[in-house]
Amino acid sequence: MTTKPKAKKFRISRTKRASHSHPARAEKDVFAQRVQAAAGQSGATATGSGSSAAQARTPNPMEQLAQSPAEDGFPKEGFVSKGTSTDAVSNEGAPDDDSLTAIETIKKEGLTSRQLRMARRVAQKHGVAVDSDFDAVYRLRKAGIDPFKRANLLELVGADGGGKFSGGSSSNLPQTRPMPNLPANHVYDDADRARSIREIQLDIARRRRRKLRLLFMRLAFFVFLPTIIAGVYYYKYATPMYATKTEFVIQKADGAGGSGLGSLFAGSGLATSQDSITVQSYLTSRDAMLRLDGDIGYKSVFADPSIDPIQRLDPDATNEAAYKLYKKNVKIGFDPTEGIVKMEVVAPTPEQSAQFSEVLISYAEERVDDMTQRLREDQMEGAVTSYEKAELDMLEAQAEVLRLQEEMGVFDATSDASALMTQITGFESQLQEKRLTLQQLLDNTRPNRARVDGLRGDIGRLETLIAELRGRLTEAGGENGSLASVSGRLRIAMTNLETRTALMQQSLQQLETARIEVNKQTRYLELGVRPVAPDEPTYPRSFENTLLAFLIFSGLYLMASITASILREQVSS
Repeated sequence: MTTKPKAKKFRISRTKRASHSHPARAEKDVFAQRVQAAAGQSGATATGSGSSAAQARTPNPMEQLAQSPAEDGFPKEGFVSKGTSTDAVSNEGAPDDDSLTAIETIKKEGLTSRQLRMARRVAQKHGVAVDSDFDAVYRLRKAGIDPFKRANLLELVGADGGGKFSGGSSSNLPQTRPMPNLPANHVYDDADRARSIREIQLDIARRRRRKLRLLFMRLAFFVFLPTIIAGVYYYKYATPMYATKTEFVIQKADGAGGSGLGSLFAGSGLATSQDSITVQSYLTSRDAMLRLDGDIGYKSVFADPSIDPIQRLDPDATNEAAYKLYKKNVKIGFDPTEGIVKMEVVAPTPEQSAQFSEVLISYAEERVDDMTQRLREDQMEGAVTSYEKAELDMLEAQAEVLRLQEEMGVFDATSDASALMTQITGFESQLQEKRLTLQQLLDNTRPNRARVDGLRGDIGRLETLIAELRGRLTEAGGENGSLASVSGRLRIAMTNLETRTALMQQSLQQLETARIEVNKQTRYLELGVRPVAPDEPTYPRSFENTLLAFLIFSGLYLMASITASILREQVSS
C-alpha cells in the first residue's frame, strides 16, 4: 500500500516595497524568509530551548531557487540591448516625476507577475532598456506597443532574446498584421462600465426595433394584407346567398307482428338508419344533381352574370365543376340517434332555394319508394308462384285418387272393407250356430243321418264363403289386387290430396298477404321542418369568414416561420 506524499502549503502574500524592484522577486524573497523561519523553528524544536546555537539546515533546490538573484533567466539588474552600454542604460532609464506617477498608476491596475514578466520580455525584444517590470509596461505603452498583445507573445520565441530564431531569419516566418483601433488594456471604472452597459442596452433595443419592424412587415404582407383582401371581398363583392333548411325522417310502416330483436328497435331511428343514409348519399350524388339540372336548370341558375366571379359557374361548365358547386351548396346531415335527416340548400334567391329543397324532397320520397318496390314485387311474385305450384300439385293428387277409384272399381276402400267384414262376421255367426247344432245332434246315441249330413254341408259351405271373403280382403288374387292393397293405395292418394290441399290454402293466404303489402307503402318520408324561403341572405357571413381567413393565414405563416427556423438551425449546425 502506497501513501501519497504530503507537503506543507504556504500562502504567499504580495508585499509592497518602496523601491521599484521586481514584484516576483520580492515575493520569492518573502518565501525564502518564511522557509528559513520555518527551518529555524523546526531546528529549535528538535534541540530544545538550550540549543539555539545549532547549525542551520541545508536548503533544498526549491529554496535555493527562491534565494537565487535571477528568476526565469532575467538578471536582477535587467537586460542590456545590443550596442548599448551600461552607462547609457543607466542614464536613459533615470525616471522623472511623470514616469513615477505613471508607474504608480500601473501598479494600481493589479497586473499579475506573469503579465509583468511578459512586459519585460516584450521590452527586451524591442530593445527598450527598463529598470523594472512596471517601468517596462510604462515605456512600452509610451512607445505605442501593447505588452499584452497575443502577437507579441508569438514573436518572443528565440534563445537570444532578440525575437529571432537562432540560425535563421524572421523574414521567412508569417508576419502578423497590426490591428488598429484595439480596445485599450485598462481597468474599467464605474463610469466606463455604465457607459458600456448603456451602449449594449441601446444596441439591443435597436436590434429589437429592427426585428419588430421586419416582423411587422412580414405579418402585414403574409397575414394582414390577405385578410384585408378577403374581408373586402366578403363585405363588398360577395353575392348574397339564401339558405333553406329542411328536416325529415323516414318512417317504417311494418306490422306489429314482429318478434325478437327486430321488434326492439322498431320505433327507433336505428330501424331506418340504413334507409336514411341511402337517401343522404343519393341527394348528394351526381345523379341527383343531373336530375335537378334536367328538371329546373341548376347550372343556368348559378351561371347568372349577376353572381360574383368566384361563386359564378361558367356557362359551358362541365358536370364535374357543377357537381363541386352542388356539393358546396347542398349540405345534408344525418343524426343517427334520432334518425333525422337535415338538409340545407343554398341558392342566389329565396324562391330558387325553396324550389330546390322541394324538388330534392320529392326525389328522396321516390328513392324511398324505389328501395322497397323491388322487395314488394319479389314478395308478390314469389307468393303467386307458390300458390300456382300448390294448386297444380293438389289437382294432380286429386286426379290420382280418381284414377285409383276408377281403376279398382272402389269408391271408398274403407266402406267396402267394412261391408266385407260385416258379411264375414255374419257368416261366422251362422257357422258357429251350425257347429253347435251339429254337435248337439252328434251327442245323441242314434243321430239322424240326414240332418247330420245337411248340417255338415252347411258348415262346409259357410267356411268356404268366409275364406273367400277373407281372401278378398288380404289376398291379391283378383285383377286389381286385394282390398287391403286397394285401400292402402287409396289412403295414400287421399293423404297426398289432403296435404296438397292444405299447402294450396296456405299459399293462397300468403298470396293475399303479399297483395296487401304490395298495395300499401312500407316506407314513407315524413317532414319535420318544411322548406320555407328566407327573407334575408344567409351567406356570406362576412365577420366569421374574415376571422377564419385571418386564422388560416396566421397558421400558415406560423408553420412557415417555424419550418424556416428549424431549417436555418439545421443548416447552421
